[in-house]
Amino acid sequence: MLHHISLGVRDLALAGAFYDAALGALGFRRVFEDDTAIGYGLYDDQDILCLKLRPDATPPGPGFHLAFPAETRAAVGQFHAAALAVGGKDNGEPGLRPDYGTYYYAAFLVDPDGHHIEAVTKVTS
Repeated sequence: MLHHISLGVRDLALAGAFYDAALGALGFRRVFEDDTAIGYGLYDDQDILCLKLRPDATPPGPGFHLAFPAETRAAVGQFHAAALAVGGKDNGEPGLRPDYGTYYYAAFLVDPDGHHIEAVTKVTS
């Protein structure tokens, strides 16, 4: 449905360190970068998420967040811990979210620019 999504960030190096940690825990990596952008995905030059340097960037309003797939519950925990270690803010520790489904296991973070992100899996282990 989506080819990619871009987020404006005020400090590309800081945002890059955050997303390297958070998305690296989920198996994603930098697939391109230049002085004004960093792309993340699985394959070179095929970004799914693109960070764009915008000094006046502000996050979208309430209700908007990005959810990234995790292969395991352990990966959800690694996403959360790795991002907190580089300046992310906790917005929901790893755990089951029965309101979202029987096996919905997720963690929620706020990145250095105020974007809300999530890692989620529906596997049982």
